[in-house]
Amino acid sequence: MLPLAFRIDDKEILVVGAGHVGTRKAQQLVEAGAAVTVIAEEFLAPLPEGLVRVEHRRYRRGDLRGFWLVVSATGDAITNDEIVREANEERVWLNVVDDPERCTFYFMALHRQGDVTVAVSTEGAAPALAQEIRNLAAERLPANLGQIANTLREERRVVHERGASTENLDWSGRIRELLDAETSA
Repeated sequence: MLPLAFRIDDKEILVVGAGHVGTRKAQQLVEAGAAVTVIAEEFLAPLPEGLVRVEHRRYRRGDLRGFWLVVSATGDAITNDEIVREANEERVWLNVVDDPERCTFYFMALHRQGDVTVAVSTEGAAPALAQEIRNLAAERLPANLGQIANTLREERRVVHERGASTENLDWSGRIRELLDAETSA
């Protein structure tokens, strides 16, 4: 596994299934800025606001075409088999809820402070463990990480405006200074 952070703003993403897990995944994707479509036969939980499209029907072959990634939260093994086949053919990134062996990507347990995101994964083995580790980390992190990230963004911008690169600069001292200012405040 290689943890990556993707910009999914306005990317078309499909969630098949609208139970509690499917709607939670749809909510996460909407919050990340994705253009989310939900297809489901039954709606067992309230749908999040901001969905692009909702279709009240069963999954059909061809539904995955044109989407960047897909979440299959159907709870139906036969439907999931069909979705896995189509995702492989279409080369679409796929998360099959509660079936990590068939996933090509995993959702991570996230803690966010402004532009700082701490993500924990167990590669689908134990999502509850990932959530607990996330909670433990969040309790120990300084409260102003988002502000520190903004300060460093501005300082990097100034360096770039001077025509220099920030690639070879050692930022550890400046970061430690900003973190220490938080703990002494």
